[in-house]
Amino acid sequence: MQTALHHDELTLESRIAPKAMAHEAIYDTVLGIVRSFTVGKLLDVPAGEGALAAQLLRAGFDVHCCDLYPEIFRLRGVDIRRGDMGSKLPYEDSSFDYITCIEGLEHIENPQQAIREFSRVLKTTGHLIVSIPNILNIEERFKWLFHGYTSHFKPLSREHVKSARSEFGEKIEIALHVNAIAYSELRYSLEKCGFEVAKLYRDKPKSHIWLYWPMVALIRLIGNMTPAQKRRERWTEALQSDEILLGGNTLIVHAVKRGELS
Repeated sequence: MQTALHHDELTLESRIAPKAMAHEAIYDTVLGIVRSFTVGKLLDVPAGEGALAAQLLRAGFDVHCCDLYPEIFRLRGVDIRRGDMGSKLPYEDSSFDYITCIEGLEHIENPQQAIREFSRVLKTTGHLIVSIPNILNIEERFKWLFHGYTSHFKPLSREHVKSARSEFGEKIEIALHVNAIAYSELRYSLEKCGFEVAKLYRDKPKSHIWLYWPMVALIRLIGNMTPAQKRRERWTEALQSDEILLGGNTLIVHAVKRGELS
């Protein structure tokens, strides 16, 4: 039986370099956020092959990893555990100072359960960095209008699922986006589980976003005409921010654990 390896035994050597399961711009944004933190104990879930974990280790963090399929993890000397974000994670309460969850929530049936678990295993005042596909940017709103779906959440037809299964086999969860979670749903779940949103980030601006400027101006004009109380209740400022309305393919949210579940 293989024993867990720990951070003090770490070498970043691997038989095959870990493949990134997210765009480089997302990792760059995440690293830019965490480099402002004091180094501490960090959970990366889902870890995939370990591409982000390798960079977090180089930044000095005590990185622990978790994934539904730990057999695909390629870093040596790093604690990797099997865990399902839709269930209970294999860690004690208040185990971590930081959690990164990149390219994860959209792949599971119950994102709120994952966030509840993040709150459980994260220390009070701990930081969570989580990403979701940005289905609320102006380009994706038009795609929804004309097609009935967005770039990241196309219909999961039998043909599409069959194609994904032929490529990923029984690890089909890696390929499928099954939960079209947007900022509003994410923020509700975060606040319900004791988090406060600290800041929003985009991976990178879309190159042709200027084509939508007239519609963006109209959306913001209508928003500004909305009564202040309704704007606060409906998170209008955030939903019309550059990070969301003019954002790229991915929205990255930095949240801080403030208290108990509400």
